Amino acid sequence: MDFSVDSGRRKSGGASSGSCTGWLMTAVASWGESTEDAFDQCLVELGLGDSRLIRMEGAMLPMGFSPSPPADLAMGSLVECHVAQAHAEDGGTASAGVAWAECVTPEGDECAIVATLSTDLPFEETELMLKRELKRIMSSRDLEVVRHDMAVDEVTAAKDHHGCALAALIIPDSLNIQSGEVGRVRGGFTRSADTGFSRGSGTSSRVQSRRSGDDVQFDL
Repeated sequence: MDFSVDSGRRKSGGASSGSCTGWLMTAVASWGESTEDAFDQCLVELGLGDSRLIRMEGAMLPMGFSPSPPADLAMGSLVECHVAQAHAEDGGTASAGVAWAECVTPEGDECAIVATLSTDLPFEETELMLKRELKRIMSSRDLEVVRHDMAVDEVTAAKDHHGCALAALIIPDSLNIQSGEVGRVRGGFTRSADTGFSRGSGTSSRVQSRRSGDDVQFDL
């Protein structure tokens, strides 16, 4: 799949500040005594063995995200991770991959997205599927790619053992309880102090509750 990445093409407005950095890494473990053991071996290999992981869902990355080289993490660090985790056993094969893309919206705002994928397929097929997944994510949000990167790895479990392939986008400094920069609201269910809830696409109207006096009862 060709993303037609043109690193020189960049739109104005909402420029990325690079205030939130992260990196891609992969690890494999083929000699685990259990699924959990193989997974833990991968965490240690990634440098996440002493961290407290917050697994994130969803495709959108923090505003201002930019790639950086891997860095050492202190013991007990609370770390945001987008993880693909694939397992195999007794000679089986599995692959895991993660990808990010810097994009621009039709309004000219810069943002970044992530895609993860786990399969029981070889490396080459998984990489192709991950590229397609990343393209679908951009298409559904009407985003144009500026640049992208991905990391995919494959594991073949040893006989009578468990294997794990792990791919992760590690973002160590994003968990600041949303004190950093955010992007624009692009639709959905919103509200304001003056008008209350407004209806976005596919949302239901607000249901107002009534209260009679100070005697509130819950009848189950």
